[in-house]
Amino acid sequence: MSTTLFDKVWDSHVVKKIKDGPDVFFIDRHLIHEVTSPVAFLGLKSRNNTVLYPNKTFATADHNTPTTNQHLPVEDPLSANQLKALEENSAEWGIPHWGLGHQKNGIVHVIGPENGITLPGATIVCGDSHTSTHGAFGAIAFGIGTSEVEMVLSSQCIMQPKPKKMRININGELGLGVTPKDVALFIISKLTTSGATGYFVEYAGDVFKSMTMEGRMTVCNLSIEMGARGGIIAPDEKTYDYIKGRLFAPKGEAWDTAMKYWKTLKTDEDAVFDKELTFNANEIEPMITYGTNPGMGTGISNQIPNANEVEGGVTTYKKSLNYMGFKEGDTMIGKKVDYVFLGSCTNGRIEDFRAFASIVKGRKKAANITAWLVPGSHIVEAKIKEEGLLAIITEAGFELRQPGCSACLAMNDDKVPPGKLAVSTSNRNFEGRQGPGSRTLLASPLVAAATAVTGVVTDPRTLL
Repeated sequence: MSTTLFDKVWDSHVVKKIKDGPDVFFIDRHLIHEVTSPVAFLGLKSRNNTVLYPNKTFATADHNTPTTNQHLPVEDPLSANQLKALEENSAEWGIPHWGLGHQKNGIVHVIGPENGITLPGATIVCGDSHTSTHGAFGAIAFGIGTSEVEMVLSSQCIMQPKPKKMRININGELGLGVTPKDVALFIISKLTTSGATGYFVEYAGDVFKSMTMEGRMTVCNLSIEMGARGGIIAPDEKTYDYIKGRLFAPKGEAWDTAMKYWKTLKTDEDAVFDKELTFNANEIEPMITYGTNPGMGTGISNQIPNANEVEGGVTTYKKSLNYMGFKEGDTMIGKKVDYVFLGSCTNGRIEDFRAFASIVKGRKKAANITAWLVPGSHIVEAKIKEEGLLAIITEAGFELRQPGCSACLAMNDDKVPPGKLAVSTSNRNFEGRQGPGSRTLLASPLVAAATAVTGVVTDPRTLL
């Protein structure tokens, strides 16, 4: 019987099927951070439970960490307490902990792949919705809630209903200035933020085969923004080359054994999906959002659609535009911007900084722009310096900050002030997501860079 990649991984991890209920599902890797783990550990202690597999659990500090002066005590008392709790709980249970100052510290969905924690065919969970990032390796990865974090700590299992399966195919070749971020925003604009609800999405076709691993991570990261439980891409030689030699990757004979299994991780030719969609790469141009959810996006050269051209309620649509200070029919190009943010688990990797630097090289930061350039980890930070990118961005008038989730969410010091407009390479543009009253345009690192040097929303193709 022909089966999908998703079925192969899922079914091999089912410990028990509950009739008319969820599956008891084994978890290979559990990533934790300072925000969703403290209450889970309290629950563990109150029930006199233990951490069943500390060696399958990995802790990092990222969400509410400062991105400057990390050598100093954290000023915010709530953040400081959460960071301390993560450190103490990790020490008590023997969990690897990469806190502030640790050379492997960084955003949880950046440090997992770069240290070989993320592997094909694995099941991965974290108390964070963008855990879907790890699906780029042919893994089943999804976010869980705090009570489920406790469940995985104590039993290494979770109870989950098996999602339906969707495949999204994009064939052809992407045009100038079109990045994986644009591909993801394009898909979400077509499906809306609820179009994949109840599904696990496999991405297939020429475009995804051509993507680097970091590009695939960006696409899978944004799967959750169209309502999907997660996204997955079949592993290939690019995947194996990326993983080989990393800290937690298999070595020697274990590598050979793993490779035999990994090469079976692909969807059979005749496998059937519950839903299948196909797009052409030439439909996609650099994208930008204009509203208050990631589905409200358009090609950067387009005008903001009229309410009768989009799905959903007219009143809600107009309320969103009113919050943003935009009107139907507005052109996005040329809108004055206050802040630019490069970073997050969506676009905080070395390739994102290379892309940003390719635009700003030989140019200068616009005077009206406040720019936050935040690497996803210390490993990314080191590469930025080693490759000469730091010199390029510094010469252009930008500063590099220290690793963390930063301005992706208003949970640390990097908040966009009320009313200010930000072009952000992160994943969510909800009202107040980057700070109370802040307004967010989601875009690629190329669009962010073009905006940063012009001071207004700019099509990067004009600068390439």
